[in-house]
Amino acid sequence: MIEHLNQLGPNPPVPGPAPTPTTPVVWALNTTITTVGGHAVTDAHHILDTEERERAAHFRDPGHRHRYTTSHLALRTLLGTYLHQPPQTIHLTRENCPCCGAPHGRPNVPGNPLHFSLSHSGDHAYIALATTPVGIDIEQHPTPRTVTDVLHTLHPTETQELTTLPTTRQPSALARCWARKEACLKATGVGLANGLTHPYVGTHPQPPAIPGYHLTDLPAPTHYQAALATLTTTSL
Repeated sequence: MIEHLNQLGPNPPVPGPAPTPTTPVVWALNTTITTVGGHAVTDAHHILDTEERERAAHFRDPGHRHRYTTSHLALRTLLGTYLHQPPQTIHLTRENCPCCGAPHGRPNVPGNPLHFSLSHSGDHAYIALATTPVGIDIEQHPTPRTVTDVLHTLHPTETQELTTLPTTRQPSALARCWARKEACLKATGVGLANGLTHPYVGTHPQPPAIPGYHLTDLPAPTHYQAALATLTTTSL
């Protein structure tokens, strides 16, 4: 479904083919850079909206603030490129949550002219653009302690798969599972509200077939795992 990752750097993006119902477009970004898509991160306050600026200001750590600002500047730059409008004019809102109906579900552009999903972890961010609901996630390999803490919050089969692995392979397998699960939950807009048990996404190198989803693993930097999920037409 994804042939390659587009890399967003300091220069304005040069988009290839637009997303189609069967092929989302994925962009990758190193969030430590100081210019994103032709926009200086120091000037991001002219492009981000009030909510984004307030969230950025809440990060006490300058590095975390920079990574957040960079990834959201990248999102607006890409949306503006594909929607043919200045990035500062993109209006971002949220759909109603499918669990409770409150407006904290999947982020969107009103009317959904283009679906999108953003994920950042460590120094890297991935952005997916699609014509159907989409979820993307990138995860840094966790510590062994994290593996122990979350092991039994997963689907029982995933827990069993992880416990049968040597301890040295468990962090990468958990990151793979977590990225797949987050991607699926972002695509539906449910998020982590109902926990991590479902859907079953597996920990093995090849993801299983999941009813209602197209799920694929993505290339990722060393010590990271990434996944992409779109909803099938039958699940909309």
